[in-house]
Amino acid sequence: MDINDIARRAGVSRATVSRYLNNGYVSQEKRKLIKRIIQETGYVPSQNAQQLRTGKTRLVGVIIPKINSQSVSRMVAGITDELAQNNYHVVLANTNNNEALEVDYINMFCGRHHVDGIILIATVFTPEHNDTFRAMNVPFVVLGQQIDGYSCVYHNDYDAIRELTTLVLAKAKHPAYLGVLEEDLAAGRLRHQGFLDACVDAGIAVPAEAQLIVDFDADSGFFGAERLLATVPDVDTIVCATDDIAFGALMCMREYGIRVPEAVQITGVGDSLLSQISHPSLTTVHLAYKTSGIEAARMLLSQMDEKDVSISQIKMGYQIYSRSSMR
Repeated sequence: MDINDIARRAGVSRATVSRYLNNGYVSQEKRKLIKRIIQETGYVPSQNAQQLRTGKTRLVGVIIPKINSQSVSRMVAGITDELAQNNYHVVLANTNNNEALEVDYINMFCGRHHVDGIILIATVFTPEHNDTFRAMNVPFVVLGQQIDGYSCVYHNDYDAIRELTTLVLAKAKHPAYLGVLEEDLAAGRLRHQGFLDACVDAGIAVPAEAQLIVDFDADSGFFGAERLLATVPDVDTIVCATDDIAFGALMCMREYGIRVPEAVQITGVGDSLLSQISHPSLTTVHLAYKTSGIEAARMLLSQMDEKDVSISQIKMGYQIYSRSSMR
């Protein structure tokens, strides 16, 4: 069974079947007919032949920082849904927050394991990243960070945390912050700055010992909150850079018999499942992770199809969900 047999059974030209297989224009009536015959016959087009004919592998490399992150999984869900609808397959590369490995994967995808495009769910940019970006020979989109001169889809981290902090400061005098390394521009530096600026607006000076850098996980949130209780005993609000950190802080308060939110308010970022099922439920920021993945995939598709090769940048919106961990 080959493309000629499919065309003969469908009563269409070989060129029409070829356009269908390569996602070109085919009328809805003929598209349904060709699809039905392919399903009935079990025909699978030769990937090698398609690549030789179109110059495309129909593969997209997606580089992620952490495979067990809920935010990353939601972004990947959006990416894969959109790409699948356009007959592209995803090759996933997990770096475990290793910046050097990110560069290696980019070079691999641009080299012997050629893909048609790359989406990088980014955390930290190094000089090696910048050198690699300039040398890339395939379209690519950065997701999760804003970087000048390149196409990207990113979240409004600064305004989200500033607004959230302003909200909880209405009933607080001694806020603290549990954040992540500021080499991560979005989750680290911008969220921290949003917190600090909201405190300045409220006339509150936050001492250095009330601003701690921890890892992304709940254990780090627990130990960070424990340290705050020891060094800033009058703390009445803990703003956290992620829901996982906030959940750890919540567990710490429970361990020490401190009531949330009566004695200490706790907030997170991400609107994860943890934030919804924890007790009390966490006040958090909903960032449109899945939608951002869809937008990144659409941006890349336009570049790969050469419909839009200009630099595009999209800043996503956010929603604050006020739940039981806030007074």
